[in-house]
Amino acid sequence: MTVSRVINDGTNVREDKRRKVEAAIAELNYAPNIAARALAGGEDTRIGLLHSNPSFAYLSEFLVGTLAETSRTGAQLVVQECNEEGKEKQAVETLLKGRVDGIVLPPPLSDSPSVLKVLEDAGVPVVAVATGRAPDWALSVSIDDKDAARAMTEHLIRLGHRRIGFITGHPNQTASAERLEGYRAALEKHHVPLAPQLIVQGFFTFRSGLEAATQLLDLPTPPTAIFASNDDMAAAALTVAQRRGIDVPEKLTICGFDDTALALTSWPELTTIRQPITDMAQQAVALLIKEIRMRNTSSKGVDQPHVLTPYTLIERESDAPPPGDSDA
Repeated sequence: MTVSRVINDGTNVREDKRRKVEAAIAELNYAPNIAARALAGGEDTRIGLLHSNPSFAYLSEFLVGTLAETSRTGAQLVVQECNEEGKEKQAVETLLKGRVDGIVLPPPLSDSPSVLKVLEDAGVPVVAVATGRAPDWALSVSIDDKDAARAMTEHLIRLGHRRIGFITGHPNQTASAERLEGYRAALEKHHVPLAPQLIVQGFFTFRSGLEAATQLLDLPTPPTAIFASNDDMAAAALTVAQRRGIDVPEKLTICGFDDTALALTSWPELTTIRQPITDMAQQAVALLIKEIRMRNTSSKGVDQPHVLTPYTLIERESDAPPPGDSDA
């Protein structure tokens, strides 16, 4: 009890005893266990993470962020996979049976109407990550996907590209539509004609990127640049180009989105939009824990439930001016 009082700056400890305890702490290099202190104080927090993401690189970075923040705060992390269509309700109920206090939803589940409906009915605190259309009752952390895609498209236009292929993301995510709108807005702003055949469907997977890039490069007049809605599909486009002997970036520029590990392990390294995935995951957990603790002490939640984080356009080796005429 005396040691606890000293560590927590409590009163009713004689000065000589306080000095002895502090000396022992220094000699033993003792540090309090955050999780144990939270448990003893009745503040143990269990955070649920419900995931279903086709990009291993994205999910890995997201997990790093959630683990870092739960470790820092002494919260427990409970991870539940939800990959089977039609089993969303069952996955949510499994988490709730595990006595979680709040749930983090990375994409695409952050845009899933069925998942969000079950969680709303349950009344559990939720933070939706990387969604362009978070419900009013939930917390959210995201970037401005439309503005980020506009910035990348304008970067390509400044390099001289006029035929810019765009690989869209999965239609079940609001970020996909936002990025397509940003691409279109940049073309319109700079009076570059919109060619519908240059927009092809992707699903945020490497395989869908292979198919989309093949479709673009098979056009009678292929694009001089390809902007993919994530790094997995951009890396796939690099693979297609290399198979065909197309030099990147001398003959073809390829850019991605997210700045996952793939952007640095691809060759050449990808020019991309840095979406701070790890930081967003940490922010999401911190926001959720704050909401949970505020609900436990009062009926009022956090003041700013929707957090917009900055993105960065990262220029690397996969982009260059188009070959020959800049109006190609």
